[in-house]
Amino acid sequence: GGADGLPGAPTRGVAFWQEGEEARVFVQRGTFLYALDPATGAAISDFGVDGRVDLQLMPAEFERFRWGGVPMVVRDVVVIGQAMSDNFSNKEAFRGDVHAFDVRTGALRWTYHTIPQEGEFGTDTWQDRSWSYTGHAPVWALFSADEELGLVYMPISSSTNDMYGGHRIGDNLFSQSLVAVDAETGERVWHYQTVHHGLWDYDPPAAPILMDLNVDGREIKAVAQLTKQAFVFVFDRETGEPVWDIEERTVPESDVPGEVISPTQPFPSKPAPFDSQGSTQDNLIDFTPDLRAQALEIVSNYVTGPLFTPPSISTENGTQGTIQLPGSQGGADVQGAAFDPETGMLYIPSITSAFVADLLPGDPEVTNLSYVKGSRRWIAGPQGLPLFKPPYGRITAINMNTGEHEWMVPNGWGPVDNPAIADLNLGKLGVPGRPSPLLTKSLLFIGEGLTGQRPGGRIPPDMPVEIATNSGGPWFRAYDKTNGEVVWEIELEAGTSNPPISYVYEGKQYLLVAIGDRNHSPELLAFAQPD
Repeated sequence: GGADGLPGAPTRGVAFWQEGEEARVFVQRGTFLYALDPATGAAISDFGVDGRVDLQLMPAEFERFRWGGVPMVVRDVVVIGQAMSDNFSNKEAFRGDVHAFDVRTGALRWTYHTIPQEGEFGTDTWQDRSWSYTGHAPVWALFSADEELGLVYMPISSSTNDMYGGHRIGDNLFSQSLVAVDAETGERVWHYQTVHHGLWDYDPPAAPILMDLNVDGREIKAVAQLTKQAFVFVFDRETGEPVWDIEERTVPESDVPGEVISPTQPFPSKPAPFDSQGSTQDNLIDFTPDLRAQALEIVSNYVTGPLFTPPSISTENGTQGTIQLPGSQGGADVQGAAFDPETGMLYIPSITSAFVADLLPGDPEVTNLSYVKGSRRWIAGPQGLPLFKPPYGRITAINMNTGEHEWMVPNGWGPVDNPAIADLNLGKLGVPGRPSPLLTKSLLFIGEGLTGQRPGGRIPPDMPVEIATNSGGPWFRAYDKTNGEVVWEIELEAGTSNPPISYVYEGKQYLLVAIGDRNHSPELLAFAQPD
C-alpha cells in the first residue's frame, strides 16, 4: 500500500478547461491529478490540496488505483481512467473504476464501477458473485464526450485474467464494452458489449469517434468504436441503438477444463471487417507452393480456426496453444482512425499480426487460477516471413454513410526484399507499425510507426524484428484521401512516434512530425507548403 509503493505511471495526455477568463490544464503524474495555470504552469492552489488530488490516498474505492490514464474534461468535470496490466497471477485483482472530479474544486463528483458491485445493474452476468473479487476492466484508451448531450463514452477493457475465465463465468459486464454515462452524475445511459466473456484481450483500444451521418435518408448522431478484432461498431450516440444490425453468431467452444465460453459473439453486419480475421488455412501465405507448405507445417503444431477460437492448453507432446488472428494488439489499436465530417469517410490504419494464445496449468504455490497465460508471444512464418497473407500494415477507407469500404492500400513496402520472395515483384506488402493518421481537406498524412524495436520478450528467436507486431518504418506519406494514391513521401531518420499535427502560421500551412526511437533522439520535424 501507499502512494510510494504504488507510484502510478505518467501519461503525456493533458486536458484543457476554460470558462470566460478562467482556464486550467489537467495532467496526471504518479498518483496525482494536477490542475495547472496554462499561462504560468503553476499549480492552482484551490484545486484539491495545493493544486492536486491524490488518487491513491482517497476513500476506499481509490485503494484499487494503480496506473494513471489520460484525463478528459466535459462540462464541469474532469474524468480519468486507469491503465493497468490484466496479466495478474490470481483471480482477485484491482478494479479499473472511472472517477470524475469537479474542475474547480477537485472534489470527487462520481465513480463508475466498471465491474458492477452489490445491487448494481450487470451483477447477474457474473456467476457465483465473481464480480466481488474480479478486477481490472479499466479504461486505458481515450474517452470521448458529447458536450451537447452531456454524455461520456467509455471504452472499457478486459477483466482478470484476460485469457482464462473459469473463475468468472458469465458475459462479464461491463468488460470489453462501450458505455455511455451522464457526465454530471456518472449514471449509465446505455451500453453495448463488443465481446462476451473475453478470452482474447480484445479490448476496445481507441477513443470512440463521434460522427454525424446520413444513413438511408436518416440523420444520425453516431458514435463508432474500433476494435482489435477489426470491427467497427456504430451506434446512435444518444440511445445506443446500432446503426446497422449486429448479429450474434455461434463461435468455437473451449476444451479447457472449467472454462465456459459465451456460445455467441457480436458481428456487425456493416461495415465489413477492416483486417484479416481467423487463423484459417485460407489466410496462410501462398507466395510460392513451398512457402505455403512450410506455413501449413508450422500451424500443424497449433490450434487454428475462425475468429474467437478460444485459447488452448500448451502441452509437451500436443499443440502449443491457439494461433489468434488478429492478435491481442489488433487489428486496430490506440492510434485510432481519422474521420472526415464533410464526406463521411473513415480512415483506419491497422495491422495483420498473429499471436499465440496458450494456457498452462496454474501452480497452486503461486496462483489460485486453474490456468494462467503461457508464452503469450507473436509467431513467425517460414523463412523470416509472416505466417499470414499481407497487407501487414494497411489503411482502409470506409464510407460511414453507407457502411461500405471505398478503398484499401498497404502502408509501406514491408518484407519485399526477403530472399524467399525478392524476385516475385509483389508490390507493397505493408509495414506492421502503429502510426497515427492526420486528415486534412484533401490529404491523409501517416507514417509507418515507431522504429527501433528490439528482439526478445514476445518476439520469438525465429522472428525478424521488422515483421514483428508494432515494428514500424522510417517513411512518411501523404495519400490522396479519395483513392489512396501516394502523392508525396519522404524517408525520415526514424519512425514516427506521435500523431502529426497541421497548423497555419502567417498564411502558410505547416506539418509537424515527431520522430525518434531507442537509437535516435526525439526530434520534431516541420514541413511547409512551397511558396
